[in-house]
Amino acid sequence: MTDYAIGDIQGCYERLLDVLAKVDFSPSRDRLWVAGDLINRGPSSLETLRYVESLGSSAVVVLGNHDLHLLAVALGGHALKNKDTLSDILEAPDHEHLFDWLRQQNLCIHDADRNFVMVHAGLPHIWTVDEAVRHGREVEEVIRGPEAETYFAEMYGNRPERWDPRLTGMDRWRIITNYFTRMRFIAEDGTLELAAKESADAAPDGFAPWFRFPRQDDVCVIFGHWAALEGQTDSNRFVGLDTGCVWGGALTLMNLDTGEKIHCDC
Repeated sequence: MTDYAIGDIQGCYERLLDVLAKVDFSPSRDRLWVAGDLINRGPSSLETLRYVESLGSSAVVVLGNHDLHLLAVALGGHALKNKDTLSDILEAPDHEHLFDWLRQQNLCIHDADRNFVMVHAGLPHIWTVDEAVRHGREVEEVIRGPEAETYFAEMYGNRPERWDPRLTGMDRWRIITNYFTRMRFIAEDGTLELAAKESADAAPDGFAPWFRFPRQDDVCVIFGHWAALEGQTDSNRFVGLDTGCVWGGALTLMNLDTGEKIHCDC
C-alpha cells in the first residue's frame, strides 16, 4: 500500500482525478490523506465530496475551514457567501449522508510511525503534539454530538485571540478551531492574527508564520490552507500542500513514504 497526501482540492474534481491517475492510485491498495478543504470555490464540490467519501477507509481526512463552513450553513443557520460553490451539495439527495460523513472526520491526526501530524492550517508552537491531538478530540466530539448545532451557529469569530487552558465552552472550541483551520500568522505567546493572508514575508508587526517558531520536538507537519506560500516553507519538516489549484496554480500530491511530489496544473 502506498500513502499519498494532498492539499486543498476545493472542488477541483477533474484535477483530482488527473493527479491520482499520474500515480495509478487505486483505493484497493493505496490510501489518500487529505489536508482539508475538499470543497468550495471550485466547480465540482459535490463530485469531489462524493468521491472522497466513497474511498471509505482508503481516505484519511482532516477538516478545513471550507468544510466546516458547509456544516455551518447546513446545521448552524449561516448563509452562503457570494463566492461559495456549495449549493449542489446542499440540494443533493444524499446531502444528509455527506454531512454525517464530514462530521466524523478529524481536525488533527498524528501518525506516530512516520512522525508526522496532518492538520489543515498548522500546528501552533504553544502545543505539544499530544496536547494538539487532545484539543482536536474535544472539538471533534462536539461536532459529532448533540451540541453540534450550537457549535456551528457560534463557530465564527476571532475571539478569543489566544489559547488559555482555563477557557471553557464555545470560547475554548472556537480558539481550537481557529488554530487548526484558520491560522497563518501567530505571535510568540500564541495570539492569532487572522486578517492577513499574504505571503510568509508579509507578517504584520509582532507576528510571524506559525512554522517559524521553534518546537520542542522533531515532528513533521503536513498542512494546506495557505495558497500564497506556493508550497514553500523554511524547513522540510513543514510541508505545505496547498499550491492554489482553485486559483490557477497546481494540485499537489505527495508520496508519504518517499516525499516525492507530483503536480497537476489547474
